[in-house]
Amino acid sequence: MQPAGLTLHGIAASRALRPLWAATELGLAFTHVPTPYLGGATRTPEHLALNPNGHIPVLVDARPEGEVVVWESMACALYLARVHGVADGVGIAPASPREEAEALRWSFWAVNECEADALTVLAHRVAMPEPRRKPALADAAERRLAVPLRVIEAHLQRQQAAGQEHLAAQRFTVADLCVASVLLWARASGPLMADHPLTHAWLKACLARPAYRAVKTRY
Repeated sequence: MQPAGLTLHGIAASRALRPLWAATELGLAFTHVPTPYLGGATRTPEHLALNPNGHIPVLVDARPEGEVVVWESMACALYLARVHGVADGVGIAPASPREEAEALRWSFWAVNECEADALTVLAHRVAMPEPRRKPALADAAERRLAVPLRVIEAHLQRQQAAGQEHLAAQRFTVADLCVASVLLWARASGPLMADHPLTHAWLKACLARPAYRAVKTRY
């Protein structure tokens, strides 16, 4: 049964991609409030009452026992999988303590080890107007990213040797969603992708999923 009363504030061209993608993968009904991160929309009294940090995304879950408000994009995605997913070994929700641990550790790993440098690569390779790009910053970020990418490359190699194609299981789970939502920014570096072929192939498979494509189109 689909939950009623889910509201997601944010846009796909931001970290709000993560809970939007998770909700879509789960087939959840939700109200979308298209709140951009520019132009002051996150600094209104109404938004600050939901997230005093003044950021997106914000997830509001109107539950029978009372309203639950979640912010921080990874927390939103993990919450949706944990609370609204079904631990059936089919969907994205973790179906065992091991899968739960993999989802938690890889999500925090992506934020702590990869996100800042991946965003720098995106910004200074493709996103910013060319006159404002600083290739030296992108070069340095790519050198730093090579270290954690070796970690995930080795993990994927072990997973494949065990007959599993994804980070936590044979199937796509919220662990893959959270990490792919960070590493997609690093696609702007051809050399990084070429040097980590298992990671690149895994990332392409994640981003080919219908739910991801639907979110990028709709939100």
